[in-house]
Amino acid sequence: MGDYADLPGVRTWYESEGAGDPLVLLHGGFCTNDTWGALRTDLAAAHRVFLPERRAHGHTPDVEGPLSYRAMADDTVDFVETVVGEPAHLVGWSDGGVVALLVALARPGLVRKAVVIGANFRPATECFAEPAMLDAMTPDAEDLAFFRELYEAVTPDGPDHWPVVAAKVVDMWRTQPTLSTEELARVAAPTLVVVGDDDLVTLEHTTALYRAIPGSQLAVVPGASHVVPLEKPDAVKRLVLDHLAQDAVETMMPVRRAADPARTARPGSVTGRPDRAA
Repeated sequence: MGDYADLPGVRTWYESEGAGDPLVLLHGGFCTNDTWGALRTDLAAAHRVFLPERRAHGHTPDVEGPLSYRAMADDTVDFVETVVGEPAHLVGWSDGGVVALLVALARPGLVRKAVVIGANFRPATECFAEPAMLDAMTPDAEDLAFFRELYEAVTPDGPDHWPVVAAKVVDMWRTQPTLSTEELARVAAPTLVVVGDDDLVTLEHTTALYRAIPGSQLAVVPGASHVVPLEKPDAVKRLVLDHLAQDAVETMMPVRRAADPARTARPGSVTGRPDRAA
């Protein structure tokens, strides 16, 4: 069951379940909460899970004007402050991952930990494996049929509004986001970057995202694409839960993290040497 929250930017539909530390699930572009599948139930066994549907997605109406990640990040900030009522973990998939990064930058005090799945920090034209795919994403394209059906089934704007929303999303992908690695270096929340090994976002771009965020972790899921939460839900669930439960990263031979001056070295820790040499 869900309800609406009257936020300043848009009347936002959300669902919630479970108990424990709050975790906000941020769906992908063109998606609804249904695309989290069984993952939401598994996560709700350990956390109080909140699932907002962003403007122009699912049960949440469209707003006049173009779509932007920053506006959706502002909506998410309002949601965490108004509905969640305390800092939360953010788990974002695709567009939701972009939103999570923007929230972590704008309001670091609201984000406990972050997981970004198949996310990008530059426009699709710079990071998609096949940028030309954007030209094929017309409202009536067969590749968008699955998302069109999700939208038409629940939107308060009526099914005839789909072409408007489809065009807005693709236009947003062409020009946004426009983050720099220097900006990403300010992300303070412990962050896990997840990607399928055959994602539409290139592995090179994902690696650049991982390297830009201090102390972040990287997981490349084998045999998976951009829809890795649907293809490998058990693997994604384990990665998310392990990251959220982890107090500190401890490796025996740190290299990248050993250079982080903000961490305190101790035997066997992320910055220290193993207690016993191999």
